[in-house]
Amino acid sequence: MPITQLHLDATTTATKAWAELTRVFRSAALESPVIDSRLLICHVLGLDRLGLLREPHRPLADHAGPLIAAARRRLACEPVSRIVGERYFWGRPFKITPATLDPRPDSETLVAAALEVAEPIQAARGTAPLRLLDLGTGTGCLLLTLLAERPTATGVGIDISPEAVAVARDNARRLGLDSRAAFSVGWWGQGVTGPFDIVVSNPPYIRRGDLTNLAPDVARYDPVLALDGGDDGLSAYRDILATSLQLADPAAVLFEVGKGQADDVQRLMVGAFADHRAVTTQRWRDLADIERVVSVAT
Repeated sequence: MPITQLHLDATTTATKAWAELTRVFRSAALESPVIDSRLLICHVLGLDRLGLLREPHRPLADHAGPLIAAARRRLACEPVSRIVGERYFWGRPFKITPATLDPRPDSETLVAAALEVAEPIQAARGTAPLRLLDLGTGTGCLLLTLLAERPTATGVGIDISPEAVAVARDNARRLGLDSRAAFSVGWWGQGVTGPFDIVVSNPPYIRRGDLTNLAPDVARYDPVLALDGGDDGLSAYRDILATSLQLADPAAVLFEVGKGQADDVQRLMVGAFADHRAVTTQRWRDLADIERVVSVAT
């Protein structure tokens, strides 16, 4: 529906604006019109959800223009999280920018798996704090969530993008975790001083030929560097396993994988640990019942 059919002005109340945005978003077949509308209105008006309920008759006043601009962006398939500049992950707010991947609920499966794997490793280490490595850290959401859940652990996040590293550092400060998290620019784990107990990564795993088939909210707004996994979608896994493990010497490595990639990634991981006498592998499924995480542990 053309943006000109969105009827908002300075006198429109918050509740009426919510209904109007919902109508337009629903007509445009957006997936979550009610929630998207509420989030945009709260963002523009500087309210939380309860604040919107407390002030249903608050007029938009000089916020009408910014709200129309935000609606225009959403109708162009830009995710609400990118419009507001923030995504909640594992219950915590993370700043996002065009330089970072937009964290998705699928990746919370990787956090849950890493926390599960951490238990026996911590038991074996006794009181020694776990040391974590996050490769391709982006917003830092994986590393920072793990540090928040393991309050004695420390960690390092690496990303090839200086802009992404700056975002991760900012998120660490915002969450009060900057004393236990260090971030640096680099190609996977090259130059990192180990050892680390656990390595996690959500690397790019989309086949290059499939990039043009991605949904508009991904193809137009997520950085290509965070998506392009090479011709077969496995290039990043090979690079990490070839260049990082000798430096990290981890007890466990956990990767997020794309749909249908678990077998191939597990084979690569087991091969990389061939010098170890014994390894164990595990897989975890996400809420859509897709095998989303593969781990190998020594």
